[in-house]
Amino acid sequence: MARITPGKRYAQAALELSVERDELESWQVSLRKIAELVEDEKLVALLESPRLPFLVKKDLLEERLGKINTLSLNLACLLMSRGRLRLVNNISQEYDRLLDAYHGIEHAEVATALPLDDEDKERLSRQLGEIMGRKIVIDAQVDPSVVGGFIAKIGDTLIDGSIRNRLEALRKSLVETGR
Repeated sequence: MARITPGKRYAQAALELSVERDELESWQVSLRKIAELVEDEKLVALLESPRLPFLVKKDLLEERLGKINTLSLNLACLLMSRGRLRLVNNISQEYDRLLDAYHGIEHAEVATALPLDDEDKERLSRQLGEIMGRKIVIDAQVDPSVVGGFIAKIGDTLIDGSIRNRLEALRKSLVETGR
């Protein structure tokens, strides 16, 4: 069974609330704001300190965040009270991914031997989109072991169009023919 991270659970709950209240972008902006705030280690240590009363920490959090979505502020307070404020970055990233999926956009991790220019990314995005039946956004990485072609990971789907894979298939074919 697939393991669901706590950040994913919070992000799923946040997406459900944001859809219900039609606050998709408001939540996204608020979660990113909270994630930026959590980068300050000293502040997080202060907010998670058991010596400081909850109301003081909540006021400090509100002051530092400014105007954000009320329910996302409640989420930050909940995480703070449980000592899990550091999860916000993961929650924000997961929320972005879920929001893209909600809008019919899928992310593909693509590895190529050489960097892709914008035109190549667009062409590959269209081709992968036709295969998957969704709009695909490419997150490109360079991996010299690919030799040529590409390897794309889209969710749980792996598409291996690399020269390395073709050479391996040819090798297997030659070995089987030699038997």
